[in-house]
Amino acid sequence: MATPNPAPFRPANPGLTTVGLSLAVFMQVLDTTIANVSLPTIAGNLGASADQATWVITSFAVSNAIALPLTGFLTRRFGEVKLFVATTLLFVFASFLCGIAQSMTMLIVFRALQGAVAGPMYPVTQSLLLSIYPPEKRSQALALLVMVTIVAPIMGPILGGWITDTYTWPWIFFVNVPVGVFAALVVYSQMRGRPERIIRPKMDYVGLATLVIGVGALQILLDKGNDEDWFNSNLIIILAVVSAIALAIFLVWELTDREPIVDLKLFRHNNFIMGTIAMTLAYGAFFSINVLVPQWLQRHLGYTATWAGFAAAPLGILPILLTPFVGRHINKVDLRISASLAFCVMGLTSFIRSGFYLDVDFYHVAMAQFIQGLGVAFFFMPLMQIMLSDLQPHEIASGTGLATFVRNLGGSFAASITNFMWQHRAIVHHAQLTEHLTPFDPDTQQAVATLGRGDDALAYRVLERMLDSQSYQISFNELFHVLGYVFLSLIIVIWFARPPFTAKGGAAAGGH
Repeated sequence: MATPNPAPFRPANPGLTTVGLSLAVFMQVLDTTIANVSLPTIAGNLGASADQATWVITSFAVSNAIALPLTGFLTRRFGEVKLFVATTLLFVFASFLCGIAQSMTMLIVFRALQGAVAGPMYPVTQSLLLSIYPPEKRSQALALLVMVTIVAPIMGPILGGWITDTYTWPWIFFVNVPVGVFAALVVYSQMRGRPERIIRPKMDYVGLATLVIGVGALQILLDKGNDEDWFNSNLIIILAVVSAIALAIFLVWELTDREPIVDLKLFRHNNFIMGTIAMTLAYGAFFSINVLVPQWLQRHLGYTATWAGFAAAPLGILPILLTPFVGRHINKVDLRISASLAFCVMGLTSFIRSGFYLDVDFYHVAMAQFIQGLGVAFFFMPLMQIMLSDLQPHEIASGTGLATFVRNLGGSFAASITNFMWQHRAIVHHAQLTEHLTPFDPDTQQAVATLGRGDDALAYRVLERMLDSQSYQISFNELFHVLGYVFLSLIIVIWFARPPFTAKGGAAAGGH
């Protein structure tokens, strides 16, 4: 066991180290969304169905969800610097394999590998970034990481679409190779002298097995639920039972085992649990917006994937401009006030969208995204700092991995619930609207005469499409009304956190 050095480690060039760490996170977060718009092209080139192509996304999400909670165990076993370099280079290798895949099966397997090695990258990066800055600058370090985390998913679909249209789809994976190699070399050269406290924890095989089975089954259930008609499907029922049993065993085992593979006792910290609850619910609501808006634009307003990306992109403008300012000055105010104001803005923009209609123009859609960016700039970073504030230095990587896992799972739940409710409520509203349309109704007769110009069958088809779009629009408005109240309710949650909120940062000796 290495002897810990009480003096904090500082790399020779903190700025260059920060660039390396940030590039790795940008690359990893970008890959969660960059393939989404390219799925039809990938499926066509590899001779696969659209349903098979969705596993390109699902396989990454499942393996990533499983790997995230293992971050604490891996950092204790290998050290943070070695783990960062290894996972970054493995991510590069997996990306290269994705680019040369010759079949859909190969691509799905390589995407699963990519998701697994990506799991620890963000938590370890955050811990390393906090450790190289003095306490008074750690808010700025967190702010930078937040900015990268916000911008990358927005750029993913736009960049993915442009690369696929301009070059070929493998390049959405090949672009990771130079970026990842550069990031790994920079961080290794700057931080290889960092002292780390390494231990050899025993492998918790029961915890690992139940985690893989429980989380894997749950993630597949969430991803496939809508396609399989939820609990009307035997597959979904089996996945739900398997996941519930495995996760129940996992929770009991991890809370009683002397060396658990996932340290659930981190939830003994008040600020960590309150910050995690607020972040998970806020991220779930935020993720719901990111799921609904592009689908609504493309399916019912006639936008292309590229223009839907452009309409969503203004969300990132204010976070990019304001995050450095937030990082520098946020500790001058109570972080709970900042988060509360952010939730008010997020709620306001949700209420604005609840008043949208089918003829709304590009400007109003983009402006709602732009205003929402103000809320994003002021809620991610304060919530992260609140969440980390009462963790010990050696708990930062474990806590970030666990909180990110819970947050991402919340996003998956939110995406599935949002899609289900959007479709379900649209069906209800369609039935209600259809009740008023009968061949004997004068308004219906006039509409048929106007739309069909003598062809009643054509008129009814046009009328059906109009009713369908209107039903989905009413459902869209209802969901955003609910999301507005969800954001406002989170103000109550965050005030259960207790100051001080100064992040302790990563220890010089990264393990425990």
